[in-house]
Amino acid sequence: MTIRNFIQLEWKQFSRSSYFQKGLFIKILMIMGALYFGGIAVFLGIGVFFLVKKAIPEIDPFETINNYLIYWVLLDLVIRYFMQQLPVMNIKPMMIIPVKKQKVIRFLLLKTSTSFFNILPILVFLPLSVVLLIQGYSPINTILWFIGLLCISFSINFLNFLINKTKSYFFGLAILVLVGFALRYFGVFDVTEYSGAAFFALYNQPYFVLIPLLIMLVLFQRNFNLLKRNFYIDGAVKNKTETVKNYNLEFLNRFGTLSVFLKNDIKMIIRNARPKQVLLMSVMFLFYGLIFYTQDIYREMPAILAFASMFVTGGFLITFGQMVPAWDSEYYKLMMSQNISYRQYLESKWLLMVVGCVVSFILSTPYIYFGWDIYAMIAAGAAFNIGLNSFITLYGGALNRVPVELNQKAKAFSNTQGFNVTQLLISLPKIFGPMIIFYVPYKIFNFDVGIICLAVSGVLGLIFKNFFLSKVENIYQKGKYKTIAAFAEKK
Repeated sequence: MTIRNFIQLEWKQFSRSSYFQKGLFIKILMIMGALYFGGIAVFLGIGVFFLVKKAIPEIDPFETINNYLIYWVLLDLVIRYFMQQLPVMNIKPMMIIPVKKQKVIRFLLLKTSTSFFNILPILVFLPLSVVLLIQGYSPINTILWFIGLLCISFSINFLNFLINKTKSYFFGLAILVLVGFALRYFGVFDVTEYSGAAFFALYNQPYFVLIPLLIMLVLFQRNFNLLKRNFYIDGAVKNKTETVKNYNLEFLNRFGTLSVFLKNDIKMIIRNARPKQVLLMSVMFLFYGLIFYTQDIYREMPAILAFASMFVTGGFLITFGQMVPAWDSEYYKLMMSQNISYRQYLESKWLLMVVGCVVSFILSTPYIYFGWDIYAMIAAGAAFNIGLNSFITLYGGALNRVPVELNQKAKAFSNTQGFNVTQLLISLPKIFGPMIIFYVPYKIFNFDVGIICLAVSGVLGLIFKNFFLSKVENIYQKGKYKTIAAFAEKK
């Protein structure tokens, strides 16, 4: 089987899947987003040399750029970790036909080169390299410097694959980064000085390009070995034995028929690694306000404070709600074949998100220390989350057809299943909604009116709860069979 055959199979799988049948509007937005960020990357590559030269004229701009490339490496790794979809193939059929596993694994790894996250560095560093050539820098040295950065970019790509598959890589890299920042913060060791010299050495000493090339090949081989060790059909059919605890959740019976769904969700959160991770992340959101409320500069930008206030109480709503109904993907087909009400299913998810917001609001009480105006804004943000953001999140779930494997315990802190570009687009009204609702009356009238309008928007959402739930239910009903088919695809 050749590379061409693999590409043909991938295209057939993509064109025949439910993902290919998403709404035209979403496709247009995704293309526009790619063009937008690609255009920014090109302009950044063209202008960064002159911007640095203007800001720090006494130092060679190229040297300054190299000093800050370590931050590009860290930012690229973080963005890939949260946003890049790992390459997948349906390999089970290939395990029983005469196809060499080495070919399948190599194609799977090479498939990562088509990611937009690998194209983005080219759009930045290629124009920058052209600018360097125009400015009189050595052509050979500049080309080899560019090749070195591309090798680093692909190394980040393969490292991200390992981080998402192996906990040891995730924790090891996290500890290394934290130690580096701590040493720099306390003045013991400034990693940026040495990293800048290392990046600049790719230009001054062109043979140094062999180092990132070697790192890229080593990481490629590590990924190859990892996949090869798991490329056996025995692992796919092996039974897994687990001990399951029984929990007394009788107190939920007061919610009537909704209690069945609520008990199921709570047990899912307690028993599985991925929902536990989400619960931990939602707690971390409570500290989000410390970034903004402790800085005087943000006091002059109340719209930003409105955004922060929404995040303080919306942690569980955002992290848990954005993957409804993907949480139930493993048994979604069975659930949809039962005589259950879709409305009750959605209402139970909504109620769980509301409880998360209320608990977060209670835990945010210490923010009174920063003033009653801040706490009032947090209260208004909680009202927006409960009354409007919850329905926006449920609507986004109707477009999320990426399944979540709950029992992937080895990836508790590195599992990004269920997150995609569609979710990012749906998050825009969550981010800008409270800012606009607050800022417009604030600008026309005053701060208090802005808070009241933000709170009233949430109250109106509660008043029209049945209307919004009915609209969301209709959307879920229309896409029911597409969702079932998508969850059946082992992505």
